[in-house]
Amino acid sequence: MIRVLIVDDQVMVREGFSVLLNAMPDIEVVGEAVNGRDAVDQVAALRPDVVLMDIRMPEVNGLDATREIVAADADAKVLVLTTFDLDEYVYQALRAGASGFLLKDASAGQLAEGVRIVASGEALLAPTVTKRLISEFSRLGAPRPPAQERVGDLTERETEVLVLVAQGLSNGEIAAHLVVAESTIKTHVSRMLVKLGLRDRTQAAVFAYETGLVTPGA
Repeated sequence: MIRVLIVDDQVMVREGFSVLLNAMPDIEVVGEAVNGRDAVDQVAALRPDVVLMDIRMPEVNGLDATREIVAADADAKVLVLTTFDLDEYVYQALRAGASGFLLKDASAGQLAEGVRIVASGEALLAPTVTKRLISEFSRLGAPRPPAQERVGDLTERETEVLVLVAQGLSNGEIAAHLVVAESTIKTHVSRMLVKLGLRDRTQAAVFAYETGLVTPGA
């Protein structure tokens, strides 16, 4: 079972997501939190597999809560829930350590699949959110030189895999593109993350854009 903590200051949202997720045979909602501070405390107590995190909340917002949760546990998986008018926070949340984004108007199936994807260690970025993320990188401008130097530690194949990860491809899609076994891609991704000191595929995508390895529109 995938254990989920739902964090949102609106009762109806929490209850709605709880009903949808508890209806899935492989997902269990183990708790609900009303704000970021409550979320940090409940994550420490309940140790959920995935945290569904709203952004705008009283006392402690979702961004600060995500930073605190990830700082306490590098393996924590936070799936941020957003609406179109909150997309300006995408980049900040990814930098804070979120494993992905899902729009609040997602269907029950999309919500459940999003939880499963993040629980398995994959990155999750809704297409509309990805566009905003790329726009943010464009606004930020030039790559960051210190981070760029770390690319040199990667092999040619690992660099190639990093680029494809940043373009949103799954391990299966990368394997098909490079005509190799999916297990081989998993190995490349794991080694790439270790060499770059990154926690997951989402951070790898951020890194690729920040260093200029991948450019918006490329």
